[in-house]
Amino acid sequence: MSPALRPLRLLWAALLLLASPAFAATAPVDAVDPFVGTRGDHGQLTPAVGAPFGMVLLGPDTAPGNHMGYDDSDGLLRGFSHTRAVGVGCGGAGGDLLVRVDAQGDQDRPAPIDKTTETAAPGRYHVRYARTGLVADLAATNAAGIARFTVPQAGRVVVTLDPMHSYAKRIDARWESTRLDALRGALEGGTVCDEGVYRLWFASTLLHNGHPVTQTVQPDAQNRLRLALDVQAGDTLELRSAFSTVDADSAARVLATELGDRTLEAVQQQTHDAWNVALSRITLEGGAPERRALFYTALFHVMQSPSRIDDVDGRYRAADGVVRTVAAGHHRYSGWAVWDNYRTQLPLLALLDPQRAGDIGASLAELYAVGKPQWSTRTEPFITVRTEHAGIALLDYLRKGITGIDAKALLPRMAADSATLQRQTPDQVIEAAYDDWAVWQLADDLGNKSLAADFKQRALSYRPMWMQVFHDITPEFDTVRARGLYQGTLWQYRWAGVFDLDWLRGTALGARDFDAQLQRFFDEDRYNMTNQPDIQAPFLYALTATPQRGQALVERLLTQPIDHPYANEGKRRTPWHGRSFALDPVGFADGMDDDAGCMSAWYVWASMGLYPLVLGEPRYVIGAVPAFARIQLHPQPGRTITIEREGHGAAITRATLAGKPTPLPWIDHAALARGMTLRMHTAN
Repeated sequence: MSPALRPLRLLWAALLLLASPAFAATAPVDAVDPFVGTRGDHGQLTPAVGAPFGMVLLGPDTAPGNHMGYDDSDGLLRGFSHTRAVGVGCGGAGGDLLVRVDAQGDQDRPAPIDKTTETAAPGRYHVRYARTGLVADLAATNAAGIARFTVPQAGRVVVTLDPMHSYAKRIDARWESTRLDALRGALEGGTVCDEGVYRLWFASTLLHNGHPVTQTVQPDAQNRLRLALDVQAGDTLELRSAFSTVDADSAARVLATELGDRTLEAVQQQTHDAWNVALSRITLEGGAPERRALFYTALFHVMQSPSRIDDVDGRYRAADGVVRTVAAGHHRYSGWAVWDNYRTQLPLLALLDPQRAGDIGASLAELYAVGKPQWSTRTEPFITVRTEHAGIALLDYLRKGITGIDAKALLPRMAADSATLQRQTPDQVIEAAYDDWAVWQLADDLGNKSLAADFKQRALSYRPMWMQVFHDITPEFDTVRARGLYQGTLWQYRWAGVFDLDWLRGTALGARDFDAQLQRFFDEDRYNMTNQPDIQAPFLYALTATPQRGQALVERLLTQPIDHPYANEGKRRTPWHGRSFALDPVGFADGMDDDAGCMSAWYVWASMGLYPLVLGEPRYVIGAVPAFARIQLHPQPGRTITIEREGHGAAITRATLAGKPTPLPWIDHAALARGMTLRMHTAN
């Protein structure tokens, strides 16, 4: 955004907050619980502090920890690190530049923490050490963070800075300056699953009671910097750090610009306010307090990914390792988990924040220009998982009017990418067909008839395989990884071809058999809410003769404990029983990673009653009763999308758009985006 427009945007945001009926009761930011999804293998989330879509997530690392360094059930603290991938699998990635302060003699062992003192809110984290009483407070901006330690009694403490700390492979860590008021360094680490390499530079300053510590310290045998200091009761030690994808000098400019001489409290408040503005893009009326808190907590997690990587001067390092400059008023993003979140999170941003979606779309499109593998490169600017199906997400953005994406330049690159797709297993064949379908559709939109015809044939060539493998599924083949499937069963991948639903419900199965087989799928507990391959299946009911069954199912998934029989590696002997989404540190079903906001976005969509069933088609299916009497989306100044629930029934009987009847189950994106009111009428 240009500097000239920024005051207008802030004014709009302030007026929006004050006008919201929900603001008078509880601001959206105050409904968020950052501890949701932070315990065990449930969500893989963190109470770390960071700005919306920020690069820095400064948070606690506990022992033994988890994918994002933190487990709420742990009582021991390793320290605080500055980066992490959000809710992802393998062992996670990040954990860059860990800092800790300990009483002398404690620096080589984890510190017990007093869990009763641990608090977090968007932009704020606080904890007290159990043994020594030392207090830690955290704050962060987009690319910088402050870790402040308050000493309870006089004595000697040891400050440790560890650049080798990492959740994935630490490939390299180099100190460029070890003077404590002008620290500089470079880091290389493995991306998620160690499929690629990312590089970051940092600049840090250590302060004692607000004054720079000017000593120079030599790294020890583990490449750590350690400083012993004599302190008095009430003294503070503060590490201020900033990160850049460009170089250490750029990181120093980020440090000066984003933090300057502002206090930790001022930075906390600034980021807290930024989160309130971001979360207030959706305002709610009615509904139970728990559902409101879960909704805003889910939206909070949606807005943690991807990460903005351009520096204060607009420079950034692209996925090919080359430094570029983004146009004024725009930003570049990285930190992709597209195989997961193209289904829910990316389309939610298109509806909710089209300006940011344009920059995210341009960032995705740039991947094709610099050489996009399906996972990550050896020259990533930030922590990335994988980028499959980016073309589907970009088609979806283009058809929804998201600007900033050069469709003509993108098309041949998407077409060339088709040759790199794996097509060995049934799931790979269907997923590659979806990518080919996106090329076909974009070529058709741009008038390239020959390319469209070629990719239409490619996209539909999966059908014989589907008839052979998925038409009749015998029980002995319904196991996770059967026929080489990725984290799913034949029954779960049976419904993956959403781009070809007319054929699936027509020629392949027929309407009556489709409806009956879908019902059997859920009656026999073959659905897996904890992973992505079939998360769209409840919304397929909207296409059947019994849409009310799907609406009841979605409500149950949102609110009730259910049996979860599947894990990524196989079917459980005993299903895990509990809620899919809960307002507590468990937060998610067992084994359910949030995967860069994918599952949280599912919760948001379902709570609004809508779902982006076919990515690439600019419309949504009405598949659930909204959880709130009125939901208002504010995608840009002067435009409000309203979703209203009429009545308290459990099933939707009809819908109106701008007061006129609209046929179920589809609603066009363009109609909503114009700022109309969608009213869903319900009955029992």
